[in-house]
Amino acid sequence: MKAKSLIKSVHTISPYKWYGKVVRVVGLMIESVGPIASIGDLCYILVGKNQKTKVRAEVVGFRDEHVLLMPLNGVAEISPGSLVEATGKPLQIKVGTGLIGKVVDGCGQLLDESALPRGLTSFPTDNQPPNPLKRPRIEEKMNLGVRAIDSLFTVGKGQRVGIFAGSGVGKSTLLAMLAKHSSADINVIALIGERGREVKDFIERDLGEEGLKRTILVVATSDQPALMRIKGAMTATAIAEYFRNQGFDVNLMMDSVTRFAMAQREVGLAIGEPPTTKGYTPSVFAMLPKLLERSGTDAKGSVTAFYTVLVDGDDMNEPIADAVRGILDGHLVLDRRLANKGQFPAINVLKSVSRLMPDLADDKHRQAADRVRKLLVTYEEAEDLINIGAYKRGSSKEIDEAIAAYPMIISFLTQATNEMMTIDESTNLLMKQFG
Repeated sequence: MKAKSLIKSVHTISPYKWYGKVVRVVGLMIESVGPIASIGDLCYILVGKNQKTKVRAEVVGFRDEHVLLMPLNGVAEISPGSLVEATGKPLQIKVGTGLIGKVVDGCGQLLDESALPRGLTSFPTDNQPPNPLKRPRIEEKMNLGVRAIDSLFTVGKGQRVGIFAGSGVGKSTLLAMLAKHSSADINVIALIGERGREVKDFIERDLGEEGLKRTILVVATSDQPALMRIKGAMTATAIAEYFRNQGFDVNLMMDSVTRFAMAQREVGLAIGEPPTTKGYTPSVFAMLPKLLERSGTDAKGSVTAFYTVLVDGDDMNEPIADAVRGILDGHLVLDRRLANKGQFPAINVLKSVSRLMPDLADDKHRQAADRVRKLLVTYEEAEDLINIGAYKRGSSKEIDEAIAAYPMIISFLTQATNEMMTIDESTNLLMKQFG
């Protein structure tokens, strides 16, 4: 069987190498005459005195029969007439169980610059989402170990959830809690467009040695070219897909989709796309569903995904937040006001939703969760009156109940980062206190 596939691959190999020449560089956009290549193909630009150094670039478009390329590294040393060598295929990464516990860049290379472990398999980074008719229905709960989510926003294996928040409200801390406490077989965490300083902080302070043992971390920092940040998101998703194909239940966590969208906007504007909503190009809104729909269930395993979305000025209706919310199966809103009060995770219960919870939770569980929401709504509506002392106890039975239950609700929702509680323990506690 292996011999047949080798013979087949020999027949498909071209005996020629195709070359082109750089004629123009504007910002990060490289324009060349030739080579013969397709959109998404990886090319090498030969630079240096003897043209032995290779700069990786990807074909992103065409203009007047010229090839438009974006570099995966920088554009330093590229000069007029630099040779462009076509590979004839898109970027592929090496993936396997040997990567668990490692930190890789957007192209799947180890970030500490050491050699990749042996026994890894080549896998494409840009794949099609599973056929909708071949996706099994989500019927099994995912144990996340975060009390507020497991009890009030129960998540199923293969569900995709957005975490919406402004900067500094605890997104990374919540992702680390999910990575450490969830029942998934493997975690794949993508840090896209993050500050370089925060990478080691996240690994050592938030994730810790225990969390890293079953995690593959993909890092594309904010200083890297736009295409590298896009590839970081694609590579992380491809790694999750590979392990799903092996029958694993995978947790995919991406921080953040907003910076992926900003990187795609940079590429779109550079190749001449017209800016539309808030400067985002049409390709951004085409790429988002292509990326987000790749996670989920298939016949072999599942990818349960958490995507963080940065909301400027806590504006939940900005274009990327609005588009992502419409694609995913639920959203958790982190509230700066709650974080300022010291409530962590700062999940705003009344603005968050899990679209699959009605299918996953039983009647008693749903009734207890609805009671918590009702008590919180009643308390928030009367909060101003309560705070200024204008409300007199006994005026309303519902408000009296909400005032009495409020400290217990806040205590239930607050959880330390090192505190672990199973989904059964969380739901039983919810039903005991509020059922």
